[in-house]
Amino acid sequence: MKRLPALMFALVLGGACAHTPPKSDLEELRPVVEGFHKNLRWRNYRALSSFLVPEERKDFERQRRELHDDRDLTVTDFEIEDVKLADDGRSATVHSRIQWMRLPSVTEQTDTVTSEFVFRDGVWLLEKQQSGPFDGELEPKETPSP
Repeated sequence: MKRLPALMFALVLGGACAHTPPKSDLEELRPVVEGFHKNLRWRNYRALSSFLVPEERKDFERQRRELHDDRDLTVTDFEIEDVKLADDGRSATVHSRIQWMRLPSVTEQTDTVTSEFVFRDGVWLLEKQQSGPFDGELEPKETPSP
């Protein structure tokens, strides 16, 4: 009989959690950010596109083929410098230092890349990126106004 109040409390608490929208944190974001950078470093573009919001994947993969990035893009180093989680826990901004080059240029470039991740359907996805080898490619598509 003493277990009944504890059981009732657990059921109420469990029910309340089931109706609260999931909120992410930096511990869930970290492996995603590291996975993105590692796949970039090793030219694993198919896996890399899975880190993107779905609406960007086809264009991203097409750009990799057109630019021959499997052969011409080399990322020699990366370092995650800063991660800021938004107050609502649904988006984050990541600053990374990336060293890269794309043939025919043999000059290595070092860029500070700003990546914007969003927490969507229970996972972190890359929505936007400024600077670096994909500068100008990963930007949310604007819908035309009627």
